[in-house]
Amino acid sequence: MKIAIYGHYFNEDAIQYVEDLLEALHEKNAEIYIESDFLKLIQLHTSIKEDYPTFNNHTDLDTSFNIFFTLGGDGTILRSITYIRDSNIPVIGVNIGRLGFLATVQKEKIKEAVSALHNNEFEIKQRSLLTVNTKPENTKIGYLPFALNEITLSRKDTAAMITVETYLNGEYLTSYWADGLIIATPTGSTGYSLSCGGPVITPQAKSFAITPVAPHNLNARPLIIPDDTHIRMRIVGREKDCSLSLDSRIETIEKGTEIFVEKAPFNLKMIELTGNSFIQTIRKKLLWGEDTRNK
Repeated sequence: MKIAIYGHYFNEDAIQYVEDLLEALHEKNAEIYIESDFLKLIQLHTSIKEDYPTFNNHTDLDTSFNIFFTLGGDGTILRSITYIRDSNIPVIGVNIGRLGFLATVQKEKIKEAVSALHNNEFEIKQRSLLTVNTKPENTKIGYLPFALNEITLSRKDTAAMITVETYLNGEYLTSYWADGLIIATPTGSTGYSLSCGGPVITPQAKSFAITPVAPHNLNARPLIIPDDTHIRMRIVGREKDCSLSLDSRIETIEKGTEIFVEKAPFNLKMIELTGNSFIQTIRKKLLWGEDTRNK
């Protein structure tokens, strides 16, 4: 196996699990590449001083890699998109963060997970992404215009709400008066959108959710749309600009800018180990199984 490993941060709790992962991969004779900044953190905080081959950006990765490992939480998987992009390298996350909807390998089960991968005891699940472009063009967004969870328009440096004119396939839907508007994928439906009252969408559903953030339109509700819908939005109102976020990446958008959102031309491949289904995840993470009447 040829493995890429990425982590965004490092703390004392991570030391044991980084060592466990590397040891388990060495036992399977894996060829290991580590993101260069993460390798520096490993060498600084652990007894591991080996100079592993590294990668620095998406151009260093190709189809010869079998698996992309992340160590952290769901945010680390979201940041891994900047490296994986359309390379089709399957990704799996070790959860040393908090909730862990996407990073489904529990840190105590690293060795078992590596063995399962070595024995092909897993499935590949396709996750849809969103892509965005603006008019006039924003070059910072254009560098990496993709989001796995959601694309969000929101107010910036103000207590005033914004107004988002919204069109679906060229037809006017409504103008949302709100703190913001979320366009979420099925993957992102369990994130920010859910906390704003949006629905949970199973990962393989061919749908997106439009969820207003604190809407002042009292009858505004989340809306499920087909994932082949072309969405156009425009900010109007008093404020000069607002924020446009693609997962954890945030840019400033001037009032009047048109934002175009649609399904990305590629999917992210996520590894689902046997026994780690989405249904089991939401039962555990959303505590759906905690109703005492279900015991």
